[in-house]
Amino acid sequence: MYPNLYYIVKDWFGAEIHALSIINSFGLMVAISFAVAAWLLNIELKRKEKAGLLAPREEIILVGNPASISELITNGLLGFIFGFKLVGLLLEKAPQINPQDYIFSSEGSWLGGIVFGGVMSYLKWHDKNKEKLATPERRTIRIWPHDRVGDIVVLGLLFGILGAKLFDNLEHWDEFWADPIGRLFSPSGLTFYGGLILAALAICIFAYRKNISIKHLCDAAAPALMIAYAIGRLGCQISGDGDWGIYNSAYKNDASGNVIVSQPSDFAETAKKYSTYFLEGSTIDNNKKTYVSDRIYPDLSSIPNKSVKAPSFLPIWLFAYSYPQNVNKDGILMPGITDEHNRVLPSPVFPTPLYETIICLVLFSVLWVFRKKIKAPWMMFGFYLILNGIERFFIEKLRVNIRYDSSGLNLTQAETIALGLIFCGIFLSVASFVISNQKQAKNTKI
Repeated sequence: MYPNLYYIVKDWFGAEIHALSIINSFGLMVAISFAVAAWLLNIELKRKEKAGLLAPREEIILVGNPASISELITNGLLGFIFGFKLVGLLLEKAPQINPQDYIFSSEGSWLGGIVFGGVMSYLKWHDKNKEKLATPERRTIRIWPHDRVGDIVVLGLLFGILGAKLFDNLEHWDEFWADPIGRLFSPSGLTFYGGLILAALAICIFAYRKNISIKHLCDAAAPALMIAYAIGRLGCQISGDGDWGIYNSAYKNDASGNVIVSQPSDFAETAKKYSTYFLEGSTIDNNKKTYVSDRIYPDLSSIPNKSVKAPSFLPIWLFAYSYPQNVNKDGILMPGITDEHNRVLPSPVFPTPLYETIICLVLFSVLWVFRKKIKAPWMMFGFYLILNGIERFFIEKLRVNIRYDSSGLNLTQAETIALGLIFCGIFLSVASFVISNQKQAKNTKI
């Protein structure tokens, strides 16, 4: 597992650059997913603009003013914070650094902060000074929807993280109440659907205010959303953030995470051996620190598991993986590992994030191939909702999440939302098909 970039560079190149530990691998993959999504959204918006489905908006801006005091101060403060923490981290000599603790501590480099702050203020002054006019003037410019992709991505990022954290903490309310700061700023614990819902709402409000057709924006975003999810789930797999599936009792692993074929009685013996972990959700290390797992069972017989062996032509890790050195610090101690991330699951699980990455890449390909053939507004987005909902609903059958009893149904939060997305997608697709046919029939009569 690679909790952060430090572990990737160490494993691939043998170099120990501790400052890289601030770059969380899951966060890095999320950044890549947003970049790819922005690129594809830009392509689709331009295509729809060329087809006459999206129009520009004229706006009046004031040009020629020099940089204001507030702009210089704002840029200076942002530069100072960035330099204070980044330079301080680069100069940090501690063998292991907890990025979250460091970021929210008072530690840092004052010299780095002052230098970066001064540079950022100067760049802002220089940029505005180049455009300064003797008499500032108002100009009318045309802004196309694709010009706003940057704003859309920023909104998606901010409200996506906020929504993901909000929904995750609602699902784990007891843990949030016990440690609200830790839960809010932990590198794990993100609920995709929470991010999707809140980000979609924020972007739709933004589009409405900027006179961007929401139906064509949603259709253009469908393929981008699918591949962004695929890349994000790859980040879950690489970092080991807890989104894995139930235990695969066809295999077992040692304390170092090496997975081998097990005997029928091995899973029960493993459960008994690590009963404290399974029943109480905690294990004790040499420093007497308690690590808590969110998977606590009433008894050993209730631990969810399936026995599925990998076909001879496929690798075992595709069916059973133990997530050594995962970012959640979940599991049993690994011998000889003194790093912060020194845990491995006591028994291998189904790597469901990897399954979702593979499935969603296939679904993205389907959406991308058919995007030009689907003409009716809302239908493309409707298909996305259906495909995404079906994929998530069935992958939940291999995952362990909190279930809620409602009207005789025993569903997880994700399953409930997935069903809602499927029904919404069906409604949008059918309504789009009917309205499109009615318009076509009307035009034929005319």
